[in-house]
Amino acid sequence: MTKVIIWYDGTCPLCIREVALMRRLDRRGAIDFLDIAPTDAVCPLDRQLMLARFHASEDGIMLSGAAAFAAMWRAIPLLKPFGLIARNAFVLGLLERLYNRFLIIRPRLQKLLD
Repeated sequence: MTKVIIWYDGTCPLCIREVALMRRLDRRGAIDFLDIAPTDAVCPLDRQLMLARFHASEDGIMLSGAAAFAAMWRAIPLLKPFGLIARNAFVLGLLERLYNRFLIIRPRLQKLLD
């Protein structure tokens, strides 16, 4: 089984909700969710970089942005078709552009959920 590690910001209301949903869907326990909000959290990359963008590791390969979401989706049977479709370079490029736009409005969305 493919092992996926997700690093998330445990102080971000959006992240907390997303991780809670993914944990419920991950019935096989294929994903390790690691909160990197605490200042003593161990991060494989620069902590600020990891807090600014979504990161995952799939079979030891570090992924960021849309590719990280796609890896998470592939680990969850219900979402796996979306993750497999995202292996297509055109689809992944489109998802990455959408993700970058989301990052622009993310701070406003976080304030709404606080």
